[in-house]
Amino acid sequence: MINSPILSIVTPTLGKFSEYWLQQLLAIQGEVEFIWVYPPGAVTPSVEDPRVKIFHSLYQGETAQRAVGLLNASGQYVLALDDDDFLHPQVVALAKDYFHNFPQSWLLRLYKEKIDYLDEEKIKAPWPELPAINQLNVSRKRQDKYQDLVEVPIAPLDNPFELRLALWPYGKRKDIHGCHLEPFNNNIWKTALVKEALDDFVRNMRIGEILTWLPLWGFDRALGLFLQAKFFQKDIYIGHWMPEPNQIRYIVKPYSMKSLRILFPSDALLVKRFPQYGYFWNLFFEELYNGIKTKIKSLWKA
Repeated sequence: MINSPILSIVTPTLGKFSEYWLQQLLAIQGEVEFIWVYPPGAVTPSVEDPRVKIFHSLYQGETAQRAVGLLNASGQYVLALDDDDFLHPQVVALAKDYFHNFPQSWLLRLYKEKIDYLDEEKIKAPWPELPAINQLNVSRKRQDKYQDLVEVPIAPLDNPFELRLALWPYGKRKDIHGCHLEPFNNNIWKTALVKEALDDFVRNMRIGEILTWLPLWGFDRALGLFLQAKFFQKDIYIGHWMPEPNQIRYIVKPYSMKSLRILFPSDALLVKRFPQYGYFWNLFFEELYNGIKTKIKSLWKA
């Protein structure tokens, strides 16, 4: 009988990743599987490492690819990683250690170092040794305690809807601040929770129909918030945020090199599925107006 891996690392890709990225990924130690998902019809490389599993999505776009990868993950825990970011080679042992000590947690939020894409010295620097989880103190706030595990509260989804955000396009949200998180990517989640939420996500939001014409929307944030909404319990703590040293090297590129992300449609889907949460209404109107303002600016420059 083949045991399930501890960690599944899911990467949507076009296959344009660097040889160095591939070397670093395959250098990750422990019971791990690497799931690469390509768009339909893409030619895939031959990789001899048995830990690599390759899939094709039915629809174009990173969103569809990531969903296919998550649904096919067989690890106890899962992490979504882009094909230009880097993970600490001991991340599997870290996940195992963390969830052994905190079995009630939903996720482990990794400490991320943002590095300019041209800074090869930092990108290729040796990885520092990671601390043992049971040697870390636990605190409620980050503040200056960069050697503590910080508790991650569930997003305050039951915050009230602020009408001013719907009426005034320059209104700013007040419920976004704090230690809670929105994005799904670059965090280690319990796979069982992710699959249960993703199944609901797909069925209730008709994701397949949307993806055929809208490949680049905010799936990362939408799934992170959907998970918290599906299993929402007021004022609970759902995990911890790791301290330094970094466990992820997040490569930062100029805005001009990034793919456009259309965020407000995914926010509308959250509102549709969970209309009882004011947090989602506030998010939707803010991103709707941000999208309109961005479009006006682009037309003005043209």
